[in-house]
Amino acid sequence: MESTAEKKRIDHPKMVSHAEWIAARTELLNKEKEFTRLRDEVSRLRRELPWEKVRKEYVFDGPTGKESLADLFGGKSQLMIYHFMFGPGWAEGCPSCSLLADHFDGSVAHLAARDTRLVVVSRAPLAQIGAFKMRMGWRFKWVSSFENDFNRDYNVSFTNQEKAKGEMYYNYTMQQFPSEEGPGASAFYKDEAGDIFHTYSTYGRGLDILIGAYNWLDMAPKGRDEDGLAFSMAWVRHHDKYVDGQLVDPTRIYSQPKSSGEND
Repeated sequence: MESTAEKKRIDHPKMVSHAEWIAARTELLNKEKEFTRLRDEVSRLRRELPWEKVRKEYVFDGPTGKESLADLFGGKSQLMIYHFMFGPGWAEGCPSCSLLADHFDGSVAHLAARDTRLVVVSRAPLAQIGAFKMRMGWRFKWVSSFENDFNRDYNVSFTNQEKAKGEMYYNYTMQQFPSEEGPGASAFYKDEAGDIFHTYSTYGRGLDILIGAYNWLDMAPKGRDEDGLAFSMAWVRHHDKYVDGQLVDPTRIYSQPKSSGEND
């Protein structure tokens, strides 16, 4: 795929000797090590957060029938849930969430080896989920919360009244949001007695770390190259929709996927 960003050439006239390059790279390495240590500290503080007991019963629609939140652990003590933006009646899931989801399948076996199960949850009915999942070629577990309050309780689905007012509670603050569904990730723990605890949730750019493609781009000469776009992920498409020579519209603003009855 070509984009306006990819056509841009880098004007970087500072050329140096190998010895000078090593000196500059070593100086940056010190900053990278500071960042790594800070990330370790933040991870430690995350693990020290207090927990809240999940007291509501949630029943999801899964590929083999009804499943409770406890069932989603699949015999593990830790459950990671990705809140995928896919609402009832949407023709397809959110492109940005799909970028994250493209990274999930390779993680499932490794997480299982660390007593952790990854499950994706959306409010779209199971039939919609199944069709889109098949189209995208994904294998990870994906269930529907269409008949429960899970999305609302974890602040990733918004009512018509909230949208009409122009503000909703998302990422721990009141703010405007361009869709009826929002992205997020939540962590849960189940103890030997079967009690379930909510230990962590993150939203917005807190999900950046899950996007391997971004981590690669952050090391590339042009970086993410999103300056000048109306919103950062305006270039993102479903992986089956990239077309060679297709340009990114830098003025394009976010809009949720169309309803299944709407024309493209």
